[in-house]
This record gives sequence, structure tokens and C-alpha cells, in this order.
Amino acid sequence: MCPGLLAITGEADNLWFLNLLACRDDIRKLAGLRLRSLLGIAAIGRKYAALIQALQACALFSDEAQWAGPMIVADARRILALKREIDALETAMTEIACDCELARRIDTVPGFGAVCSAELAGEIGTLDRFSTEASLALYLGMASLAHSTGLHPGSRRPRQVNTRARSAMMTAVARPIGQVPRSRAYYDKKRAQGKTHNQAVRALGRHLVRVLWSMLKHGHNYEMR
Repeated sequence: MCPGLLAITGEADNLWFLNLLACRDDIRKLAGLRLRSLLGIAAIGRKYAALIQALQACALFSDEAQWAGPMIVADARRILALKREIDALETAMTEIACDCELARRIDTVPGFGAVCSAELAGEIGTLDRFSTEASLALYLGMASLAHSTGLHPGSRRPRQVNTRARSAMMTAVARPIGQVPRSRAYYDKKRAQGKTHNQAVRALGRHLVRVLWSMLKHGHNYEMR
């Protein structure tokens, strides 16, 4: 519709890009925005304002902008509204997590964050539900049961898995890979052994469940070593 506009950001879900698309009812009016108006749009600084102005000098909207433009504007506004709702929910979850000892302890693990910690704490409830660390790993979806056909050894997902907890764990476990050198080394080791990304993340998650079990069982926070 307007070649070059998306190329400025490379990511259609960037906040400044969505704010730009949503700032006018007619998307074609973006071509006439002045510097002052651009700088008044949230998340657009002088760097992107200059890039947009450079594009304005040569950009042309195609004929389809007349009918497709309103849909793009509406979609951008819906995404922005959804982002605001998500931010509000995350703020509320963070406040609730502050009142939960289990969530506070889980949150000390690098990368887990308040939202994943709150979700995991809510799904775990109390450690008294689990007789062993292995049963907790099974519940969190970080353990697999052997499943072999005789010709093709493999594993299958246990039915005892809490899918919400597993999703939170997969999200939380993937973050320390880029933040904790030992986690990165463990992940790389599993990939070198031929594991897929998800398999390597689950293997790291299995290791972190042991850490969580010890933390929660003995009432101490995570310590970087």
C-alpha cells in the first residue's frame, strides 16, 4: 500500500509504528504529517521522525489505500487497546504476586518475571501437593515419559501436565538462556546433542525445577553462582 513504510521499522507490532498508523482516520494523511505532529505521537522520537519525513518526500499510497486503509487503522487501534489491557492485567498480577511468598521466591529466578511467577505460584498452590521433585516436574510439563515403538525411541507428554503451568514454564525458562551464562551453556549442550529448541528448553526447565524445589522446600531465594 505504501512501499517503504514498514521497512523503516521492520516490525509491524512496534509501539511507535502502531501509534503512527492509528493517529489519523485516513491513513493517506500520514504523508502530510509535519515534524511537530510526528514528535507528538507517542514513542516516535527524532530518529524515526526523520526517517518518516524522508519517506514522505517520495512515498505514494496505492489506490487500495482508499478501502484497505480504514481496516489497517482499525486493526492498529485494536492492537493498541489490547496492549493497554495486557499492561493493566500484568500490573494487577504483579501487585497480587507481591503478596504471595511463593510467587516472590519464584520471581528471584532470573528471567521468570512477575507474571510467569504469579501464574506458576497460582497453579502450584502449595508444595505440599507434591511428594517429590519429580512429581512437580511432571505437573509443570518439564518431564517426559519414555515412549518407544521398538524402532523409534522417544517420549510422550504425560496426562498429568498442567498446560497453563507448562506454558508459563516454557516462557520463563527460555529467558534465562540469554541472561544466565550457565543456562546458556546447558541449553547449547543439549542442542549440540541433537535436541530441538523446545526439547533443549524443557531439559533446562527440568534442571530449574530441581532448583525451584530446593528453593521452595527450604524457603530461600535464588542465588546466582
